[in-house]
Amino acid sequence: MSIRTTMRISILFAALVLVPSSLAQPKSSGADPQNKPRKVRPEPDKAFKEWIEDVQPIIRPEELKAWNALKTNEEREQFIGEFWHLRDPDPDTEENEYREAYYERVEYANEHFSSGIAGVKTDRGRIYLKFGKPDEVESHPSGGTYTPASYEGNGSTSAYPFERWWYRNLPSGSDVEIEFVDPTGSGEYRIARNPFEKIATLNVPGGAPTFPGVSQSEVVMAASGFGNPFSSRAKDSAFDWMRISTLVGEAPPGNFDRLVGAGTSSPVIEDNLIHSAIQVSYFKQSDDRVIVAFTVQTDNRDLVFRDIGGIQSAHLNICGRITSVAGRRIGFFEDAVTTTATASELAQAKARKSAYQKAVPLTPGRYRVDLLVRDIESGAASLQRIGFEVPKFGVNLTSSSLILASVLEQVSDIPASRQFVIGDKKVIPNLTAEYHRGAPIGVYMQIYNAGIDQTTLRPAVEVEYVLLKDGREVGKQVEDWRGATTNGDRLTLARLIDSRGLNQGDYAIEVRARDRVSGTALVQTAKFKIVQ
Repeated sequence: MSIRTTMRISILFAALVLVPSSLAQPKSSGADPQNKPRKVRPEPDKAFKEWIEDVQPIIRPEELKAWNALKTNEEREQFIGEFWHLRDPDPDTEENEYREAYYERVEYANEHFSSGIAGVKTDRGRIYLKFGKPDEVESHPSGGTYTPASYEGNGSTSAYPFERWWYRNLPSGSDVEIEFVDPTGSGEYRIARNPFEKIATLNVPGGAPTFPGVSQSEVVMAASGFGNPFSSRAKDSAFDWMRISTLVGEAPPGNFDRLVGAGTSSPVIEDNLIHSAIQVSYFKQSDDRVIVAFTVQTDNRDLVFRDIGGIQSAHLNICGRITSVAGRRIGFFEDAVTTTATASELAQAKARKSAYQKAVPLTPGRYRVDLLVRDIESGAASLQRIGFEVPKFGVNLTSSSLILASVLEQVSDIPASRQFVIGDKKVIPNLTAEYHRGAPIGVYMQIYNAGIDQTTLRPAVEVEYVLLKDGREVGKQVEDWRGATTNGDRLTLARLIDSRGLNQGDYAIEVRARDRVSGTALVQTAKFKIVQ
């Protein structure tokens, strides 16, 4: 039986302190103590030892006490099943989202926070496992010169490497800041008890931050305790900093669902929605793998912008869960997205839209994606469930999805996130399919398994871009391949259609391809609208 398999066993933790089945031992007839049978308690298997280490950050004291009292592996299996069942946000389904997301956090913590010890054992790792990805992170990985915020004092100081994590909501309260400091430069960040722990020059004359009417010796003395008594912020009190410092050792409450995307168990209020559109596109990766691109577009007018250092910023949390038709979880992704504007640009920015994209490799078949979009500041959200079928690109002439793009351009520097990048092109889909007259209409598509003309060594495929209005042809362009990209058995079509001569109204574009070698043909169609 797999340790991580959900077991639906209705037992209470109090009942988990079970009595071993073999309490009775034959008494020795002799008086020699050496003749008495030894009470041997079987050691748990290695897998159970690893499990209790994995969940150490989230197990409650009473649960740990019950676990330590168990005698057999069967009892431990029952305990594990009930442990995860109590944390399952949706017990009526076979899948346990909390458990699966938690183990994804374990992998992330070990990959990003390890520093001579496993990442899950570090302070950052333990906080990450309990509460998930912070809503904001301020990172100073090299330390050095640091100008404190107004509430931290005045003047320029030198700081150790440190990070500041901000959570909008935690079970212990809202608007929570957690600082981690690496005073040794070893990469092991420890949770700070006060904002002065990151100051490397604290004990150097003139090296500490200054406060009106406060001497440096008073600042140094304050740094030996909790909090910042000179700050004007309520959350810098000794009480609040002490409470935050205890988060490392405290287990989060059961069913705390932050790990699966900022509270997916919370209902989505119908009058507090973010209007979002989703597009699913398919591109061939190999004979049995397809890149599935999920594009999300939101209206900026639905977002709450907050002033951060003079810049207006809106923050979204976007997470998706991909499942098979049988309900088995196939993939999970979660990202924080930021939209920014200056104060003078805010009105224009709110009239625009924001886009996000995640590319996931999948095998052909039917799937479902549950996609949650949440405004971190206001809590407004939208949750959509979409079924989709990943196609199988065979050996005959076939094509990817046809994308109508708002941005279609060549890229030389590919961003680390690879958002909207397909090959050497940046392709931002236009999910509304609306274009202002005069704006170029981007058309992107890939063709697979095309024949090659052995005389010209160019694709033996004829391609036409045909504009239709009310079913009638109003324009046509022919692909000459001189500007097209070929890569093995795939051809890339990337073209900007001039809309200056088009009147307002509804249109369609057909991409017609015919392979002169095999004689096969295909047509892809997309509709769009021209507006003023």
